[in-house]
Amino acid sequence: MKTHLSGQRVLIVGAGGGIGRATAEAFRAAGAYVVATGRDTTKLEGVGSEIATLDFLDNDAVEAFFADTAPFDHVVVTAAATKSGPVGGLALDAAKASMESKFWGAYRIARAAKINEGGSLTFVSGFLSHRPSPMSVLQGAINAALDALARGLALEKAPVRVNTVSPGLIDTPLWSGMVAIDREGMFERTAAKLPARRVGQPEDIADAILFVATNRFATGSTVTVDGGGTIA
Repeated sequence: MKTHLSGQRVLIVGAGGGIGRATAEAFRAAGAYVVATGRDTTKLEGVGSEIATLDFLDNDAVEAFFADTAPFDHVVVTAAATKSGPVGGLALDAAKASMESKFWGAYRIARAAKINEGGSLTFVSGFLSHRPSPMSVLQGAINAALDALARGLALEKAPVRVNTVSPGLIDTPLWSGMVAIDREGMFERTAAKLPARRVGQPEDIADAILFVATNRFATGSTVTVDGGGTIA
């Protein structure tokens, strides 16, 4: 990739995850100075130009972090911890914790972040907002809320640009808890149904995040990268 972000500062919130790590690597390859953050810095080894602890569930910690650092050119929020299951079977506390993490975590970052004029803020939502699943109703609702939040913030924060990238099924460490043969079987069945004929990789989403962050005419947009899952 051609270096075009030399001298720019980028914050990745949740850089220890599969998509977050790939995004940090994509911005570094483009020449940016990347500050990689997460709740557990042991997961950030080798990620970014600088690593820092940032618990986006703690509003005081979020505000203190941005008070003590210079403005960023681009901020990307990839962190989230959500639970799947039907509404009737998912414990209410687990549902609230999911919303607290993925939606309110992003909201806290959006409130406190200092972003240079002409810079960008990018959230990661998910295609379940467009293609509901009876086993992931809550996740679809949270993703839709993130998409709507970004559209409103694109108006409120202009000329800072705000977008979401909406992934489909991505092969990340999120699935490492499954038995290997079950995981591979799920990926194979999903790939066979997708027009792209494969499941996504973290780099697919990182490329889309880099695109919306650096395209100066992209704001208020939701870019779906799902292998055709929404239309399949």
